[in-house]
Amino acid sequence: MALLLIGQTGYGQDKEDEKLRKKAEDQAFIDEVEDAQEPDKVLHAEPLYIDLIRDLGARKGEREWNLGFGILDYDAFDEYEALIEYEFAPINRLGLEIELPFSFFSLNTDGSIRPENRLNSLQLAAQYTFLVSQEASTSLAIGYLHEFEFIDFDAYGDEELWEGNVFNPFFVGAKRFGDRFHFLIYTGPEFERHFGSGQTETTWAINTNFHYMIPGTSNFVGLEINKEIEGGEFEMVFRPQMRLEITEGLMTGIVTGIPVVAENQGMSMFLRLIYEPEEKR
Repeated sequence: MALLLIGQTGYGQDKEDEKLRKKAEDQAFIDEVEDAQEPDKVLHAEPLYIDLIRDLGARKGEREWNLGFGILDYDAFDEYEALIEYEFAPINRLGLEIELPFSFFSLNTDGSIRPENRLNSLQLAAQYTFLVSQEASTSLAIGYLHEFEFIDFDAYGDEELWEGNVFNPFFVGAKRFGDRFHFLIYTGPEFERHFGSGQTETTWAINTNFHYMIPGTSNFVGLEINKEIEGGEFEMVFRPQMRLEITEGLMTGIVTGIPVVAENQGMSMFLRLIYEPEEKR
């Protein structure tokens, strides 16, 4: 019995030592992000499908390239997504972004009309973090995204290239609980106005995010919940996701889309490649 008690004590001590080691790793990684440079910044997990314009509390000189690829299953066809995106911070706490999103469609399976391939828009966006609280592990930001919508590829030369605008002011709030658990909300209205009809369509987006960051790393697993309200109709998609650091400065994110309330929309997959140039990390 004495040997058994000694063994249990040793096992308990090993578990306690492991917990202390992981906590030290967490704190060291958080300190590296938050305190290695000025001004203050709070470490937050960033969603992978509807991502932020730049890190909350961005520091001057930070920049990042993103490439995205996805497939979305509809009843009669598949949509293939692609995007290229560049983010940078010209001054502290201000992030700017330029994005080009593309959509390509497979052949119909039932002879119905499908959308045409297109460069969807030129997206220009800005985001300013007006509150950074390391004590509360909280950041708050406001921003604006503008889309110049383009016509289909097969209409080039026959019509005006630019067919409408999307105006999208938004709010971001994020909080970290302890060292590993992250919550973020991204919400705002989208006003889409087409030149031809002159009508404006309004959509409200409410995206909530929950993530768990692996101790001592920038890797995480989580759930992004995208919700939209348009014309009295509600759509919601669950997006389980994970981010993995491949090498220093290069990460990949994998997202699965599971529609809960969405008409004619099936499962989807999305892959994001994220690169931060070494001299600006």
